[in-house]
Amino acid sequence: MIDSLAAAVRAAPDDLPLRLHLAGLLVDAGRGPEAVAHVATVLASDPGSAEALALMGRAMGSAPDAPAADAPAADAQPDDAASSGDPSEAPTTFDWHAAESELGDSVGPMFVDGSTEEPGPAAYDVESAGVRLADVGGLADVKKRLDASFLAPLRNPELRALYGKSLRGGLLLYGPPGCGKTFLAKAVAGELGAAFLHVSLADVLDMYIGQSERNVKELFEVARSSAPCVLFLDELDAIGQKRSLTRNSGMRTTVNQLLTELDGVGSDNEGVFVLAATNHPWDVDPALRRPGRLDRTLLVLPPDLDAREAILRTHLRERPVERIDTRRLAKATDGFSGADLAHLCESASENALMDSVGSGTVRMIGMRDFDRALAEIRPSIGPWLETARNVALYANASGEYDDLAKWLRKQR
Repeated sequence: MIDSLAAAVRAAPDDLPLRLHLAGLLVDAGRGPEAVAHVATVLASDPGSAEALALMGRAMGSAPDAPAADAPAADAQPDDAASSGDPSEAPTTFDWHAAESELGDSVGPMFVDGSTEEPGPAAYDVESAGVRLADVGGLADVKKRLDASFLAPLRNPELRALYGKSLRGGLLLYGPPGCGKTFLAKAVAGELGAAFLHVSLADVLDMYIGQSERNVKELFEVARSSAPCVLFLDELDAIGQKRSLTRNSGMRTTVNQLLTELDGVGSDNEGVFVLAATNHPWDVDPALRRPGRLDRTLLVLPPDLDAREAILRTHLRERPVERIDTRRLAKATDGFSGADLAHLCESASENALMDSVGSGTVRMIGMRDFDRALAEIRPSIGPWLETARNVALYANASGEYDDLAKWLRKQR
């Protein structure tokens, strides 16, 4: 017991009640000099402790392990029975050394683990994707380009070696908001059988100088330790915005750290597949898009007719519907993003719910609910289209937005 308490005191030297308890046991065991040191520590912190003062008096006046030769006669009275020769009247003393030897190795207290820091939750969670490209409705052209530029070389290492195809660099998904870029990134992770690490601005940005750069470094270290892993940088225009457009030195150094990690300086990015998404690729720092970094871009457009129908069926799967013509709805929602279609289904469900509350009779969701919702909802990508049209017309000298310009011409 004394050894265990001594270990606890060493682990928690500022626990004064625990130190006093140990000193008391030492005094009871006749080990006064050891107890004095512990009581002196307590008195240094709390000079007025009555319990410590009393224990110090006991420790200073405690008998040594072996009885003194000139002990008073009164102290020797208990030994008279032993000298009388009657074993039944002899006093018994507890042999602490024998008891400790019977216990074997001392066991430390359960609340002491020897560590200097308390364990905390993991800073960043790596998740399993759980979806595949087959779960993505429509977007056949996007899937084809994903397979050609990213997935096929990964699935065929022999052909990759034959043709000298490098796996360096990452893939940048761009397009209007709400069109499934994050879902596509998860599907890529599912196709690769890799872990998925979603990174947003809140995971990187910090108010203290230098902490944002450390966060970027830690995120890449987590991805490397979880390889194979898809590291998905969401809203890249916020994390890696053009350094020429920001006056915040902290953001500029954060972009510098991101560039260093993408290059794999000091670390090997083998098994880490970097994907990024943005609605405004023209606001991303050009250094992030040079060869070897996010050098491949893929335009993710609003869903086509077949994709819109598939998305509508997905959002209506768990709802009580009756005679819903999803094909007609898909034709009536040209220009809607995936998020707009989800909002349409939500609004139609709300119309049926409020009608059921007013009438007191529960009914199914019908086409009339969708017609009411369609009369109120408009596509949300209009402002993005205006900005994208200006970029395609006046800021496309390098030709990097030719696919966007081609699609915009079709929209006219």
